[in-house]
Amino acid sequence: MVIFDIDPSRYDAQLEAKRERIERQFARFSPPPLEVFASLPSHYRMRAEFRVWHEGDDLYYAMFEPDPEAPRHRGRVAQRVVRVDRFPVASERINELMPQLLDAIRDEPLMRRKLFQVEFLTTLSGEALVTMIYHKALNDDWEARARELQAQLGVSLIGRSRKQRLVLDRDHVWERLEVDGRELCYQQVENSFTQPNAQICRSMLHWARDVTSDSQGDLVELYCGNGNFTVALAENFRRVVATEISRTSVASAQANLEANGIDNVHVARMSAEEFAQALTGEKQGRRVAAMQLDECEFSTVLVDPPRAGLDAESCTPLMRYPRIVYISCNPDTLAVNLEQLSQTHRVVRMALFDQFPWTDHCECGVLLERLPAA
Repeated sequence: MVIFDIDPSRYDAQLEAKRERIERQFARFSPPPLEVFASLPSHYRMRAEFRVWHEGDDLYYAMFEPDPEAPRHRGRVAQRVVRVDRFPVASERINELMPQLLDAIRDEPLMRRKLFQVEFLTTLSGEALVTMIYHKALNDDWEARARELQAQLGVSLIGRSRKQRLVLDRDHVWERLEVDGRELCYQQVENSFTQPNAQICRSMLHWARDVTSDSQGDLVELYCGNGNFTVALAENFRRVVATEISRTSVASAQANLEANGIDNVHVARMSAEEFAQALTGEKQGRRVAAMQLDECEFSTVLVDPPRAGLDAESCTPLMRYPRIVYISCNPDTLAVNLEQLSQTHRVVRMALFDQFPWTDHCECGVLLERLPAA
């Protein structure tokens, strides 16, 4: 059985449906014409994870889908196992590695016993990181065989089990994206967030660079992650202060800034709420002092929040900036936030990025500029 048995000939129709949905949903904000960035119709996901199903001597990848015909358990819809032999939405490299890995370990009890999940992380250039997750401790014999398997497959391999993480070579890949004639390098670490659709990520970076190309002053970026936007936008501003709460993401952001030769960015490990307090002087300390906020003249704020969007209290500090670049992975929470932000700003650019074709998911970008004083 094949999950996501997609028909590329229907791609334009599904994208048009998303465009119409976003235009209807945001019409009340009177945006300019929607800019639409299409994805590849297949092989666009650079990462994927699968459960590993053991059925006698057989071994295969599995996903789960709702089974409305099965009895509910504690009010929940039951799930049924779906065998996945190929995954057309994933990169060609992932589809190449999927059978190679299982064929290599199917007859080896050492490698297959209690293996319950495999995760793939790949790049446009073909780099691959494979994580094998077990319900057993991994010993020296496993590591020796895993090193052979790593060389056989041409990947970096990591073994995981409870309270154990065995990195054989490295725990990351390097994605290289050409954006506006420049190659940007990104360290992407295993088990941390990265943009899954690399081609759409390029489109998002191009759009964000374009809408800030005439910038003056400094940029503050909230939820900067591994510096995805930070790296691309740094040259559009005199100085950038970026904040992120995840220690792993902050370390990746700093590595990415160094790899791209960027020296006008300061990344602080703090939440958006803490940063708002630092701006008003409510929060002090070593991390706040290192940001040198008194030397900044912030003209633009970029925010890329989680699906829950921003609450009203977190939205309020954004309204002090002349320009807001809002990247959203949830149009519903974006619309709620725009109700508040439109009190002081107007939408001057809006984009739809088809990050996840064949799903209802829409990624949006909005540029807001402050309304003239009454």
